[in-house]
Amino acid sequence: GVFMYNHLQQKVRNAEALAQKYKQQQEALSAQLQVVYEHRSRLERSLQKERGEHKKTKEDFLVYKLEAQEALNKEKQDSMNRYGALSSQHKILKNQHDDVKKQLLDLQLQHNSLKLEHRKALETNSQKYAQLQQEKDNEVSNLQDTVFKLREESKLLRKAHQEVHSQLLNAQ
Repeated sequence: GVFMYNHLQQKVRNAEALAQKYKQQQEALSAQLQVVYEHRSRLERSLQKERGEHKKTKEDFLVYKLEAQEALNKEKQDSMNRYGALSSQHKILKNQHDDVKKQLLDLQLQHNSLKLEHRKALETNSQKYAQLQQEKDNEVSNLQDTVFKLREESKLLRKAHQEVHSQLLNAQ
């Protein structure tokens, strides 16, 4: 009976030691579980906070995206308007350039025509001048001949006058 009692006592002590060991393990696991729950709770709060920030960031991004799209559309429209204005101005300037080019060609043709007329007039005037110069030289030569003849005639007339005068004086 004592042996059995000791044996049972030994089993009870072993069972108590095992129960104590399991109780300690349970307390340790409980403490670890508590730490895990607290950690999980912090993570959930952090996750909620991150989700809130993510939602706010997403909303901000959508607002920014919308504003950027509007700004881009406005800038695109402004650019198209500027392009249209510049295109119109380019067409106007091109037409003006073509008109000026045409005027230049007309003026060059007119200039060449006037140059040709001037050359012809210059040649004609040169020929007339040469002809007039020749006529003048001939006329001067004829006048010099006439003057010479008239001087000779004048000498002869003076001489004849002198002779007539001398004869009259002799007769008187």
